[in-house]
Amino acid sequence: MDVLNELTDKHNRWGFPKCFKRIRKLGYSWNHKRVHRVYTALNLNLRRKTRRRLPARNPQPLRVPNALGHMWSMDFMSDKLHNNIRFRTFNVIDDYNREVLGIDIGTSIPSLRVIRYLDQLAQWHGYPKQIRVDNGSEFTSSVFADWAAAHNIFIDYIEPG
Repeated sequence: MDVLNELTDKHNRWGFPKCFKRIRKLGYSWNHKRVHRVYTALNLNLRRKTRRRLPARNPQPLRVPNALGHMWSMDFMSDKLHNNIRFRTFNVIDDYNREVLGIDIGTSIPSLRVIRYLDQLAQWHGYPKQIRVDNGSEFTSSVFADWAAAHNIFIDYIEPG
């Protein structure tokens, strides 16, 4: 019991010791084994996933491209239908003349689908030299980075926020 109090004093944000201490303060005479059994039955012992930190990048200032098809910008938009089904649109824009090259619509658009759609656009317009994207999970995946490296495309990530 002394060890439990010592842990809660040192690490007051720990889950089980804090929970056990609060239950004891409420006047229940449950021992730590019973509290731990209930605590794990409620799946409170599972750790939370922490957000992945973005790798250090040196974002370039925004430039106007000097040729058609040199730089594309890509982003997602989302909306929901009248029956509350959410859908996303994947938008690809040529930065030189601000022409929309394509819009892909779906309820789920993972990085493999993004790559497949970009290959379809490349059949019509050719591959760009540079792609400007945000730090979304579809664009920071290793699959997307490997695809861009295989086609000699530089990925320009914008600053977060």
